[in-house]
Amino acid sequence: MKRRLFVLIIPLLLMLSGCSGDPVQDDLLNYVNKEMKDVGKLESTAVSAYEGASGTNYQDDQTMYDTLMNDVIPNYSEFVKELESVKIETDEVREIHEIYIEGANIQFNAFAKIKQALENQDADLIQEANDMLADTRTHIRDYQTKLNKLAKEHDVEIKN
Repeated sequence: MKRRLFVLIIPLLLMLSGCSGDPVQDDLLNYVNKEMKDVGKLESTAVSAYEGASGTNYQDDQTMYDTLMNDVIPNYSEFVKELESVKIETDEVREIHEIYIEGANIQFNAFAKIKQALENQDADLIQEANDMLADTRTHIRDYQTKLNKLAKEHDVEIKN
């Protein structure tokens, strides 16, 4: 549990907008500026709570467990639900969004596994959860790379 969770949260992304005849560009603008704006806040709340009780901030198992039960899991569950309901019009944006959903589901399951590990005092489950969190980071990096590439291809500027 010493490993600190590093999640790349969708930063406030500001995109240069303009009406175009490019449906992918229009979908990207809607996706980042509207659909993902509030969703990212839920993720940030959950991840901040987790980071506040893990890694160098770890105090004890009970504090971690309470944080998972009261803050992390409920907020992250709502985040995943909202993420899965994001409206997307084009296949290109949908394909990239699916990477994010997959990573989020892995992370949610990692949080649930940490909860189970604490309940059972099982260090092996903690290691499995840490491996899942590493897998999540890979998904999020892939998502961000592909999102940036698609934005560039469609003359959309993403500012972090």
